[in-house]
Amino acid sequence: MKTKKKSERKSRPLVVGFLERISSKIFSDFPKQLTDLIGKQHGVYALYKGSRLYYVGLATNLRGRIKQHLRDKHAGKWDKFSLYLVRKADYIKELETLIMRVAKPAGNISGGRLPKADNLKSLLEANIKKEQLKQLRGLLGSRMPHKAIKKEKTIIKGKKPSRKTALAPYINKPFIIKVVRKGEIHIARVRKDGSINYNGRIYNSPSMAGRAVSGRSTNGWHFWHYKNNKGEWVLLDKLRKK
Repeated sequence: MKTKKKSERKSRPLVVGFLERISSKIFSDFPKQLTDLIGKQHGVYALYKGSRLYYVGLATNLRGRIKQHLRDKHAGKWDKFSLYLVRKADYIKELETLIMRVAKPAGNISGGRLPKADNLKSLLEANIKKEQLKQLRGLLGSRMPHKAIKKEKTIIKGKKPSRKTALAPYINKPFIIKVVRKGEIHIARVRKDGSINYNGRIYNSPSMAGRAVSGRSTNGWHFWHYKNNKGEWVLLDKLRKK
């Protein structure tokens, strides 16, 4: 029974309830019924004009915030709403941002930012270029011009990081990070510019360096450890919370 309860706790959903495409008239026609159902719960909401998404927002009091939009600058610009009750308030902002980035509602000025997430575009670009170089070798033979070989080393080994590194805002000097995986200790060096040197290759984010160790997609902030001012090895994510 204990094992079953533990499994049930792990599988609890993030979204615990929702209403979709509800007429704004419910606030005037059935306010008590809506209040009894939703209360002052938190989550993400969306406003629609007909079938078109107009605005996305988050609120600690969903019912109150949506009702407010009947009188503020958004009044008259929407006639239906959806709301999603979220179990953990920690994720509300990221959920709102995801919806804004995907749907780009007309009423939202900003597209939303994901400052704690790694942009994987540079890794994808490097992987594509690596494959292109392999194809070129197959077409032209095993020997390649000197310049092409030099370029390949730059792309694969990352001697010169092509974009701002994920760790750059949080450091001012080089330091060591490590991870113990399957009984083996893996050591990497964070350079002054925030890039990470692991086994002679340079990575622009902890997740990319973590993937080099694990062989699969990894949240590097919760994978690597560093030594804090007290001499304790703690998760790299602690750097972002100072």
